[in-house]
Amino acid sequence: MKAPLLVLAGASLWGIIGLFVQGLYQFGFTPIDVVAVRAGGSALVLFVFLALFKRHLLVIQLRDLPFFAGCGILSIAFFNLCFFTVIERSSNSLAVVLLYTGPIFVVLLSRLFFKEPLTGGKSIALLLTVAGCGLAVGLFPAGSGNVSAVTVGIGLLSGFFYALYSIFGKFVAGRYHSVTITAYAMLTASLFVVPMSGLSGKMNDLAQTGVLVNSGGLVLLSTIAAYILYTAGLAKMESGRAAILATAEPVVAIFIGVLLFGDSLSRWQLAGIACILGAVFFTIERRRAVAA
Repeated sequence: MKAPLLVLAGASLWGIIGLFVQGLYQFGFTPIDVVAVRAGGSALVLFVFLALFKRHLLVIQLRDLPFFAGCGILSIAFFNLCFFTVIERSSNSLAVVLLYTGPIFVVLLSRLFFKEPLTGGKSIALLLTVAGCGLAVGLFPAGSGNVSAVTVGIGLLSGFFYALYSIFGKFVAGRYHSVTITAYAMLTASLFVVPMSGLSGKMNDLAQTGVLVNSGGLVLLSTIAAYILYTAGLAKMESGRAAILATAEPVVAIFIGVLLFGDSLSRWQLAGIACILGAVFFTIERRRAVAA
């Protein structure tokens, strides 16, 4: 399969995550339960795979554990919890739109921690994101949106915590394989989330066919397979092009929300989504121009 198709396939699998999350909600699972399923299941699959086929990738230095914990707890655990909470409180479409404020938080945090310049292009992307969020949640033009401020805040936090993966990951990216980073991030996330979840009281539910199907889809398709496909495509093409193609994720998620879950989007909300996607494109294209 050609690299662009691999990236598109991976992004599309990320985009269908709402199907499995909503499916688990129907069986009485809470957002933190779903995070525990995703992190715990992914950690189990990855560690079994590495132990059987790539044992050398399990070797890490203890001094790097805080960075893996940062990726796992402060990013994966919290961004998933916020993301799944918005799906529960509002809609799949809104959740993924607010999650996609993440690249802007990466820009701001990179400026703070790595002293990367905040250029005019990045500032424009930031303004587009703010405007897009305002339109998407109905704050303007009429201020008549029915999305609560709490839900919007949780959605923005999902973008913030999502961005932290890039920050913590940058400290270890040059020393470890990406699969190693992902495996230990999922492990630390699961060690943090599982004890606080209600999974211990849902052992019988976990054996139900519907729960197994949705859990398997969440772990194997929207996490493991999505990651493998995206990474395989990324290895054969420019990261900028891959990131642009990865915006298929919110597009797929929004279509699923509208077609399967009855999410309704006004023209203003569609304009807001376009602004946020435009900000992502603009940021990526500016990076490519500077790199050239």
